Amino acid sequence: MSRPQKSKTKTGGKPGTKTGNRKAGKRLALASAERPSQPWMIPTRYIKFAAGIGLLPLVWVLTQTFFKSFHRAAIEQQFWRTEEFWFFSLGAALWTLWFCGSFWALGRPWPLRVYVFGHELTHAIWVWAWQGRVKKFEGWSRDGGYIITDTHNFWIALAPYFYPIYSFAVIVAYAVASIFYDVANATETFLLMTPLQWLFVLLGATWAFHLSFTLWMIPKGQTDLTYHGTFFSIVIIYIMNVLLLALFLIVGAPEVSFASFAREFGANANGLLQKAGPLLLEAMRAAGLR
Repeated sequence: MSRPQKSKTKTGGKPGTKTGNRKAGKRLALASAERPSQPWMIPTRYIKFAAGIGLLPLVWVLTQTFFKSFHRAAIEQQFWRTEEFWFFSLGAALWTLWFCGSFWALGRPWPLRVYVFGHELTHAIWVWAWQGRVKKFEGWSRDGGYIITDTHNFWIALAPYFYPIYSFAVIVAYAVASIFYDVANATETFLLMTPLQWLFVLLGATWAFHLSFTLWMIPKGQTDLTYHGTFFSIVIIYIMNVLLLALFLIVGAPEVSFASFAREFGANANGLLQKAGPLLLEAMRAAGLR
């Protein structure tokens, strides 16, 4: 995604391309040299790095809460035997095999254009959610896409890495179909599966699509991540994806509710505080702060 621009002119270009003229460049350089010195400020990337460090306790508590809730539902309450679990897992497994097979056959994931389109469309949706405007949209190329917008923040930049747009499209399609047809209780089959079973297969496949492409894209130095600090961006992406998995678990497992998940989160947070509090006080004493 490109950085926000006030005009519709695309910035950047091919290496070696010259823009503007030399005299204008000299005038700009002279003006910047004569500008009075600005007061020293902490760079934003340092602040966001510190914020990422500060979010690590949340990462730990949230991860602990999710896996404890999943273990309780799957093992103790037999959630692993339900249709929801098996058909979601089937969809995720089928996509993972396809993703790995496309690397073996083509040397790249396929369909890459579909991912790029969904990635840029997600940026656009979050721009609209922040009441911004999308001035240009380019999202149907294997080489990548971009949008030009007048609104930008880290939620917009990172949204494609935690917002599985195709999973939400499946949910919306299911909700619309449910208005006209009792999909949840339908017994008719298509390719040996009921509509509800197909729902969980598609959710598993689209979520695995989102996860696999996210893991593939993060190490490539995406400007979406580097612009706001890679460490901070990865922490936000991780937190939001765990929250998404928690939502899937709460919806799919009757044994887990929002209230029970919140209670588990509170207990784990309290446990971390009790363990970390004395260590923090001891570190402060050692540093002469107390």
